[in-house]
Amino acid sequence: MANTLVDMFRLKEIRKKILFTFGLLIVTRIGVVIPIPGINPSAILNYVEANTNSFTAYLNFFSGGAFSNFSIFMLGVMPYISTQIIVQLLMLVIPSLKKLAQDPQGAKKIQQYTRYGTIVVCALQSLATTFYARNIPGALVMGTVPFTIVAMITVTAGSMLMVWLGEKITQFGVGNGISLLIFAGIVARMPSAFYSLITAVSAGTLNPVSVILVVVMFFFVVALVVYEEQGQRKIPVHYAKRVQGRKMYGSQSTFIPFKINPSGVIPVIFASALLSFPLQIGYNSQVKWMQSVANFLNPQGAPYLIIYTLLIIGFAFFYTQISLNPVEMAKNIRDNGGSIPGVRNEKMEEYLTKVLNRIVLPGSIFLAFIALIPTLIQMFFDFPQDVAMLFGGTSLIILVGVDLDTMRQLDTMLKDRHLDGFVGVKKRKVNKL
Repeated sequence: MANTLVDMFRLKEIRKKILFTFGLLIVTRIGVVIPIPGINPSAILNYVEANTNSFTAYLNFFSGGAFSNFSIFMLGVMPYISTQIIVQLLMLVIPSLKKLAQDPQGAKKIQQYTRYGTIVVCALQSLATTFYARNIPGALVMGTVPFTIVAMITVTAGSMLMVWLGEKITQFGVGNGISLLIFAGIVARMPSAFYSLITAVSAGTLNPVSVILVVVMFFFVVALVVYEEQGQRKIPVHYAKRVQGRKMYGSQSTFIPFKINPSGVIPVIFASALLSFPLQIGYNSQVKWMQSVANFLNPQGAPYLIIYTLLIIGFAFFYTQISLNPVEMAKNIRDNGGSIPGVRNEKMEEYLTKVLNRIVLPGSIFLAFIALIPTLIQMFFDFPQDVAMLFGGTSLIILVGVDLDTMRQLDTMLKDRHLDGFVGVKKRKVNKL
């Protein structure tokens, strides 16, 4: 492991990617502490600490503390993820939009439409945050109308900047940039969460035995998440002899690796982003039905947990069908002269769909169960909310999933250069010409 870390920083190309990623993540953390113009940061912070509820704790945790600071990055990348969900759903009901996305140039247009939609979502959510600030005594240091305009422009620009930084990390750095930004926000809340835990134990409000049990359960759940993320179902594929150009290619056997959880952390991120949107719009809204919706979707309430669970399962199936389309996979296998042993060619799509559904269902249920852990910890062990959110649920899945995905990318980069990866594979010999 030590040699692998040395190899990563010894190779210039990989070292540049890692340092570039860390540099942009540091930029986002600096933005988290920069408040929007026209706000009194101390008044906001004191109010949030004195009136902590499930809604503010939820948003503050996943924004890495940006919400309580009322910073320029207080919305994070959640508006962009919400817009992506809307666009993906529209592609299912509008065939012309789906056809456009299949073309390389059309995919760029879809991406552009997503950015435009993100601006609209940011504007709506930033408007909702201004209503929240107005209800805080001494929070505004300028007039209501000027503050509303400045806050909407600043917060929208901050979210779009974070999206741009995430795309640059994906393009020039290591890992998925958008996921890494959420990952960094969760990690940034760890020190304060551990401080709250130590304070609660010292004050006698939290039983040390309960803490030990939760810590043991935490490591057990991490092991389960890692095991589930690494699990695969291998579908054997046999390719017959074929002539391509002037060359004859012999028969070969390979396999299609279907992960137990093909969609990774995407369903959890999508479900969290989709549910955070009505919460941000409705909380402290002057419209009664919006307030009713926000109260109904209380993150600690049964309706929220039920809807959250169903959304995770639904998005797991939805994203798997998009990323691993059985019809297209079967077509590619047939076009290349391949076949699945024991399955007729005309039944290949049906077989692949059946296999995917069988592995996605238990994987999505497992994700949903992990996502409910914070609520269970709070109910049975009376843990502080920020600590409970850290010890399980969405944060744990995102932390483990993003970490494994980034490690896999680094592992591939190292093995492509004939070096040891993180899984301990021996160095491959390079044939000299």
